Amino acid sequence: MKIQNISDVNTFFKVIDSCKGTVELVSPEGDRINLKSKLSQYLSMANIFSNGYIKELELVAYEKEDLDRLIKFMYQGE
Repeated sequence: MKIQNISDVNTFFKVIDSCKGTVELVSPEGDRINLKSKLSQYLSMANIFSNGYIKELELVAYEKEDLDRLIKFMYQGE
């Protein structure tokens, strides 16, 4: 799934941390980075985060409730 226009990165990470299963960031090259790892969060976001805004991310979540949580964040920001 693609998530766009993330302006509140702290809330985004709280949503990721609340997910039960694995949530992966998919790089443009097709690599998958586990976003449940704090180190991975910092390293991956340092490369794509600028000016307090993330234009677009491609994520893979394996649990339906995690997908629902991410969709809720995308539409409601919580």
